[in-house]
Amino acid sequence: MTPVSRRTFCRMAAGTVSAGMLPPGLLAAGAGEGRKTEPRARSCVFIFLFGGPSHIDLWDMKPQAPVEIRGDFRPVDTTVPGMSLCEHLPLLARQTHRLSLVRSMTHRMPVHGPACSEIYSGRPYFGAPVTDQARPEDWPSVASLVHRFGQQSGSMPHSVVLPWYTQFVGQDRRIAGQTGARMGEEFNPFLIQGDLTDPDFHVDGLALPDEIPVARFQQRWQLRQRMEPFGLAASQQTQRTRIAESHFTAAAELVQRTEAAGVLDLSREPATVRDHYGRSRFGQSLLLARRLVEAEVSLVTVNWDDDHRDDKVSPHWDTHDGNFPKLKDRLCPPFDRGLAAFLADLDERGLLETTLVVALGEFGRTPRIGLVTQNGMTEKTGRDHWPHAFTCLVAGGGTAGGQVYGATTGNGGYVADNPVTPADLAATVFAHLGLPAEARYFDHFLQRQQPLSTGRVIDLA
Repeated sequence: MTPVSRRTFCRMAAGTVSAGMLPPGLLAAGAGEGRKTEPRARSCVFIFLFGGPSHIDLWDMKPQAPVEIRGDFRPVDTTVPGMSLCEHLPLLARQTHRLSLVRSMTHRMPVHGPACSEIYSGRPYFGAPVTDQARPEDWPSVASLVHRFGQQSGSMPHSVVLPWYTQFVGQDRRIAGQTGARMGEEFNPFLIQGDLTDPDFHVDGLALPDEIPVARFQQRWQLRQRMEPFGLAASQQTQRTRIAESHFTAAAELVQRTEAAGVLDLSREPATVRDHYGRSRFGQSLLLARRLVEAEVSLVTVNWDDDHRDDKVSPHWDTHDGNFPKLKDRLCPPFDRGLAAFLADLDERGLLETTLVVALGEFGRTPRIGLVTQNGMTEKTGRDHWPHAFTCLVAGGGTAGGQVYGATTGNGGYVADNPVTPADLAATVFAHLGLPAEARYFDHFLQRQQPLSTGRVIDLA
């Protein structure tokens, strides 16, 4: 074997994986502490609809309410008697026997960033809701907690995020609540970032250069491990060096797992399957999520993305103006096609029973069209932010389909029965994945131990 210095080796190994693709601590972090409970699901796919979809126009419709509340859309029958969805979700209407509608989600935060943080982390936002951008003292995300405490049975990471960290265009930091934050950035989930509709899409760095075969890399990796005792003592390491070290270890371990590149290669899917999911960013993200579920990834977070990031008033599901045409023409078609195909595909492959699927945004929209609650740019054709009542879609993973959990008042404005908080949703995800209820992590911001969740588990069996 050709002699190589530690510095040269580090440069070589670091060059094999794109730093933007591998978060600190992807695989270096050990499995979580605590006694695991019996999981009801092997995987969870957490679909986040950034912007806050209008519950009252989509899946909690009020056809008997005045027009300024019920809006322009009609409900349609589904495969479940008595359960209706919006007329612009015809494909999903055929899948409702696999779905539960939790119509009683609620919290108090009307600002995007803090509200996103509450959904991502299952914790009430702390401090003044004055920023949409992440801070080191944010609560750790459900994704990062699963990365740390989850049960890994395959060779892939515990937790994966795609196709981006949610972020407002023009801001230099991601939305709050998506990483390890106060638990430690070394527990960040694995980020797969990019436009999955691009025919040339690939994840950089999951294959070694042609001139470096795996066996040679493994020899160098073993040499590096033998040199470890001569590195910094644990007492001399800063948080930054620990994060960098875990980042490097993650990179080196992943490039040796040749199957990872295959899992992430959408070109291996038949064109008919890709078309069935829809050639949208959302549809292709769900298709990749299915492949990750097959590879036994514990948690896959799919963040909504589309071609309207630059809309300064109504990006994504944030319909402050033109609520109805945007839902009908821009948002519902890719959502309907993608999610319906995903649920049917999971079921046909025998994966739905072991895969918990959750889909929601950070809040709902105002019951009355044109009512201004948060954004003064809300027009008479739009709906503003409304955290007091909204809907979460749940399927698979040991839950019973074809049911409605909770209810809202006649105008869809407030929860009337069985309120569910973001903490309850997080606790439910943890329970279905079998995370130890007694597990604790160290909070570097408050300098004390914290439980995984403060919520109660929702019974959807």
